[in-house]
Amino acid sequence: MKSIKVGLLGIGTVGSGTFNVLKRNQEEIARRAGRGIEITMVADLNTERATELTNGEVKVVNDANLVVNDPDIDIVIELIGGYGLAKDLVLKAIANGKHVVTANKALIATHGNEIFKAAQEKGVMVAFEAAVAGGIPIIKALREGLTANRIQWIAGIINGTTNFILSEMRDKGLDFDVVLKEAQRLGYAEADPTFDIEGVDAAHKLTIMASIAFGIPVQFDKAHVEGITKLQATDIRYAEQLGYRIKLLGITRQTANGIELRVHPTLIPSGRLIANVEGAMNAVMVRGDAVGETLYYGKGAGSEPTASAVIADLVDITRLATADPEHRVPYLAFQPHAMASTPVLPIQDVTTSYYLRMHVADKPGVLADVTRILADSSISIDAMLQKEPSEGETQTDIIMLTHQTQERNIEAAIAKIEALSTVVGTVMKIRLEELG
Repeated sequence: MKSIKVGLLGIGTVGSGTFNVLKRNQEEIARRAGRGIEITMVADLNTERATELTNGEVKVVNDANLVVNDPDIDIVIELIGGYGLAKDLVLKAIANGKHVVTANKALIATHGNEIFKAAQEKGVMVAFEAAVAGGIPIIKALREGLTANRIQWIAGIINGTTNFILSEMRDKGLDFDVVLKEAQRLGYAEADPTFDIEGVDAAHKLTIMASIAFGIPVQFDKAHVEGITKLQATDIRYAEQLGYRIKLLGITRQTANGIELRVHPTLIPSGRLIANVEGAMNAVMVRGDAVGETLYYGKGAGSEPTASAVIADLVDITRLATADPEHRVPYLAFQPHAMASTPVLPIQDVTTSYYLRMHVADKPGVLADVTRILADSSISIDAMLQKEPSEGETQTDIIMLTHQTQERNIEAAIAKIEALSTVVGTVMKIRLEELG
């Protein structure tokens, strides 16, 4: 049977991994796909490097339009990233009747609705397993493996850079700024790490998973996003003393009032498996009504782990290329006409538990004032630490864990606590999830 011809846009870290794994395992991949899959054309601005990486075995061009317009190309792999050019090339490939594989989470989270609509109308497939959690097959699990379930919630460590930083802060007792510099030196963090440390990268990935889990359009603009830049080693240490670890979690949950879609630092009980995911590794927990809790763990980035997901998409498309488009697995798991209009909740409407740290004057009555404010807001306390001040010090820390309450209630209470003359500075608030 005739081989599937693939055009590759961008041969950087993931692109070179894809080329190498596809070549190395071509016989095994062909056995699984039912026919051969070969990259025959590569577009990259650095043609000399691209030629070297491909050993001169394929056609190399410096204009990606030549790939998406080539009538012999069946599938286009987009690995150039970003929103602008990538979007134009993907839509052009679709218009030309070509299937698309992409690892571009920002593109799918921001423009996925438009891209999927165009592909549906043209009868071609868009696959994006590599856009979320690298080599972990979480998209396929949500779209297919868990298709019998009503998904109740997803909680994921889906950014390796921030997980590495938090692991180092916990292990070495260092503050964020110090560990970030070390992460950049080791290559775990980019020179400009903003997307990672501010939670944007994780929010792109979470947006995609939420759409698949709950059958809603991709709505990145409605996600609540907080990064890890304000975390201190002090908070990580106090969390440990209370039996918790702090991770940057992406959380999406279906409630009676709407969909929660939020990324932020989160306390997790240290006994949970996901709390013990260290370094640059990723993990995603999914709770389904039939299957219960499942955990997916592995490398969330890297050349060959991500290439593994890209090639899995190539195999899927190859298997289904001749299938009736109306009977393929839908992009977001639900048929387009059955997408829900369930609203995404603003963070003020989210209900969860909280860690509060406040620096206070070491005077009688301070704790009573704080607990009274919380009680007046119907917020009950689950656990508390009150540190003895060091010799000669007149101030100390009070740390509290609350039971569940709505975000708007805790914000109102914090404002009143910060107004107390005995409270120094601002109250540190971190959300807490039991994940049980």
